[in-house]
Amino acid sequence: MTASNAPSSTPPAPDQLERIAAAATGKPEQRKQIDMGHYGIRIAADGTWYHQDAPFTRQSLVKLFATVLHRDEDGGYSLRTPVERGKITVDDAPFTIVEAWYDDTGSPEMTSRRLMLRTNIDRIVTADAEHRIRVATDPETGEPRPYIDTGDGLDALILRSVFYDLVDKAESLERDGKTVLGLWSGGMFHELGTL
Repeated sequence: MTASNAPSSTPPAPDQLERIAAAATGKPEQRKQIDMGHYGIRIAADGTWYHQDAPFTRQSLVKLFATVLHRDEDGGYSLRTPVERGKITVDDAPFTIVEAWYDDTGSPEMTSRRLMLRTNIDRIVTADAEHRIRVATDPETGEPRPYIDTGDGLDALILRSVFYDLVDKAESLERDGKTVLGLWSGGMFHELGTL
């Protein structure tokens, strides 16, 4: 391994963000990705992206990097382009859900409805069998922490205001001797909690 291909332990300089972006949109010029170590990028719990503790100022760059964001086998996260890969830090989930609504263009039957959710990078996800809503409990506060799988193991935290709107729209259903609150979408019932 040459020195230029050795993994780097120092985060990239700000101008290297442009190089990463160029690699994300370019075609592969080599077969083996270069391991860049940690990029010095962190996604905060509120969905804000930071590079070396400075927030990203261009949403277009966040959207571009999100296209090469991957969940690693060890549970961590990395950006992988055809040329290089590097670790990033994610405080909670890589995305947040900032809006939710029902697409009422289909059948009016409750079980046929489609709940649409928009992420902070303007990706639309339909709650269904492949994109399930799950609610975890914060161990410190006991408050609900709702998520949806946006695909490829990348979750989005449903922001509190959006979650409360979903709870307002929820239906109750008897399941296993309990009354559960949830939403029908994509032919399945997504539980939000118990009564």
